[in-house]
Amino acid sequence: MEAKEKIVKAFEDAGKPMRPGEVAEMAGLEKKDAEKAIKKLKDEGVLFSPKRCFYDLQK
Repeated sequence: MEAKEKIVKAFEDAGKPMRPGEVAEMAGLEKKDAEKAIKKLKDEGVLFSPKRCFYDLQK
């Protein structure tokens, strides 16, 4: 499973907006790798930022 898939799964499991550090922990990734993947997912429209430093899945 690649980083982006792990991150999407972490958000699905959590069901709430999270910070990159929390996402990395839940997905079992390094924080910097999680941050890169989160940025890509945000650019692709999969994630959005409901408030500063938090991310969540687009509904």
